[in-house]
Amino acid sequence: MAKSKTKKDTALAELIAVAPPKALSELILNLAENSPEIRRKCFDYLKENTAVSKMLERRSEGEAIMSIWAELLPDLEDLDAYGGGPYGVEDQVWELLYEITKRLTSKKVDETYRREILDSVLPFIKSSNSGAGDALDELAYAACYSASELRYLAGSLEAMHDDWQTRNARNIYRQIGDHDKYLELRLKYLEVGADYHDLAGFYWETGEKEKSIQIAQKGLKKAKGRMDELRAFVAELAQESGDRTTWIELQFDQATDCLTLDKYKKFKNACKTEEWKAYEPRLLKKMKYTGKTEQMKIHMDRKEYDSVVSLLSKCRYPQYNWGSNTDVGIAEKLEKRYPEKVLKWYLSGLGNLSSSQKREEYVRKAEVMAKVRHMLVDVMNDETRWKKLAVKVKNDNLRRPAFQQEFAHTVPGWEAI
Repeated sequence: MAKSKTKKDTALAELIAVAPPKALSELILNLAENSPEIRRKCFDYLKENTAVSKMLERRSEGEAIMSIWAELLPDLEDLDAYGGGPYGVEDQVWELLYEITKRLTSKKVDETYRREILDSVLPFIKSSNSGAGDALDELAYAACYSASELRYLAGSLEAMHDDWQTRNARNIYRQIGDHDKYLELRLKYLEVGADYHDLAGFYWETGEKEKSIQIAQKGLKKAKGRMDELRAFVAELAQESGDRTTWIELQFDQATDCLTLDKYKKFKNACKTEEWKAYEPRLLKKMKYTGKTEQMKIHMDRKEYDSVVSLLSKCRYPQYNWGSNTDVGIAEKLEKRYPEKVLKWYLSGLGNLSSSQKREEYVRKAEVMAKVRHMLVDVMNDETRWKKLAVKVKNDNLRRPAFQQEFAHTVPGWEAI
């Protein structure tokens, strides 16, 4: 077998060794001109292996960035035109966009190139159809080194008349200290609690604490939705001032906004004995506005098992991933207390046993049937009742081999029935 040649002993290597510098320069320039990827690699290699001035290094980094942009642009245009594309293409575009962002954050790119890449990115941000919005936003921000450049970006985003980009513009104005522009945009949009919290935080930071408190109080009365941050802000002020009444009332509002077992327990622990006596009835009234599963979890914590099983009977048996389902876990804890009611709920999970289904449905039903057997045999000690049910189900499905295979695999003693 012929020995493989290294890079240094190929015919190409020999030609390069004897070629005049002018010919090599022309070759590299021609190759780089026709391929953005090669152009980028040339910049990176030569900068790493050649001593150059800082000015040339910054220009070279700018050129490298524009080469990467040219490399990804055709794919980005396709993604923008069609609202996305194959995962491989999307991943490649995101990777190259983040490569540009990383180079920009090095702070070694001249303003001319940064403005060029920013102006190239802005139309795609405005379109918002490529699926690469986050990467494009980060790149645009990284391209701005100074307050004036950030102001240019904010103005461009504001001109798009898009809620998300207006939010980004507002945040930039606040960052660069243009309070008038920030307030102009902020006061136009005060709807949810997070909006009022943002404005209250601004006034607090700028020393207008009375106005901050007024805005926060107004938000508690007028805002709709996304109240967590605003409530926490006012609650902290109340706690610092020793206003326990206001603080505990805000904790109650936090807990009962999409009430969960964790929120219930946290609020109960926050209450003093007398406070809990006052708030417990109010909290329980709020329970009807939360989901049945969370209601059951809270009732379980309170050992109100009659309420739990009553709610369980109104829940549909889960059709997917039943093994990890919370409702199934709750039912398992009630098996010995309410065997007939839990059995009835398990049986509801079998659905129609007299029609052909896909194999994965037989797998699911076999798992449910195993729980039915567990109830009748292990919990209720009624094997006669189990056999009567099992014989009927088996006979009704004798012509369904996939059904029989899955039940035999999952249900103990199925083959012997």
